[in-house]
Amino acid sequence: MNWKTIIGIGITIGLGLLLVFKLKANKEITEGKVYQYDRSEAITVGAEVVQKKNAGWQTAYSGIFEPNRETKISAETQGRINSVMTDVGRMVSQNQPLIQLDHSLLDLNLQSIEVNIDGLKNDIRRYTILTEADAIQGVQLEKTQQGLASAEVQRATVLEQIKKSTIHAPFSGIVTAKMNEVGGFAAPGVPLLQITDIATLKFTIQVPENDLTALELHQDYQIKSDAYPEIPFTGKLIMIGSKANPGNSFPVQFSVKNTPDLKIKAGMFGEVKLSADQEEEGIIIPSAALIGSADQPRVYLVKEQKAVLQDVVVSHRIRNQAVIAEGLKEGDVLITRGFINLFENANVNVNVGNE
Repeated sequence: MNWKTIIGIGITIGLGLLLVFKLKANKEITEGKVYQYDRSEAITVGAEVVQKKNAGWQTAYSGIFEPNRETKISAETQGRINSVMTDVGRMVSQNQPLIQLDHSLLDLNLQSIEVNIDGLKNDIRRYTILTEADAIQGVQLEKTQQGLASAEVQRATVLEQIKKSTIHAPFSGIVTAKMNEVGGFAAPGVPLLQITDIATLKFTIQVPENDLTALELHQDYQIKSDAYPEIPFTGKLIMIGSKANPGNSFPVQFSVKNTPDLKIKAGMFGEVKLSADQEEEGIIIPSAALIGSADQPRVYLVKEQKAVLQDVVVSHRIRNQAVIAEGLKEGDVLITRGFINLFENANVNVNVGNE
């Protein structure tokens, strides 16, 4: 082995040792910078002293008044508009005539059919006498009778068309839109008037799932309108939505009787108060204090300045609170905040404050 090879090996070994020392030094520096959690260090937590509470609550939800019924009226037959017997803002009654279409051609058609029917009836009387005398074949009488039946169907059809040329109100309400005038042309499916029924209103609110327990179908609730707060309204709960909206709230709808002079208009805003009153007191804690699973809920208690896990039995939940059936008693110190890094038998600094 020549001296060049020995020098190369020495340089390689030296570089390797230098790399090892450098990595070791970097590790020591890094470990010095990284926070090493001291499990004996006290953790600051928020807590409250467990007390018996009343689970009752009250909250208000804003909503909007909507018409009980609203529809756009169109003709079932086509024709020129001869008269419009109402206007926007007018009250109309169910079955009241609103629009009259021209039916002069139908009247002429009806007269022609009536003349035909009279002639067929006369023919039937003559053919009956002749048939009984064997002067003509009975088939001729049968064809005439069939012709009369067909003509009577035609008459009934024209009479129905004449009847439909008068457009009536489908229900009582207010005319809230007029889309055509006298001289215009009506056709099936083309709106002519809009009728809105606000004698009874629908009041709709959006309720989070936690508050649905305070609602009961067909029960009465007090509703206040923003425009007339001095007038009390009673709303009967008629619908609780079966599907949540994107905000995870459910539509809830009440039926509200309007004032005799219809003060409340569709689109006005109002408010309904919901409450859950419970006379019996119990151990009630914030739901946020529960940890573990729904089958095995647990809480942290403070005992001798340490966090101690305690099994509990949840009777039921009310909004963001949990009613505890077993596992807690009055005077226990319950940890409600500061769960980060918290563990069984951890030392704790406690900030006590019942909310």
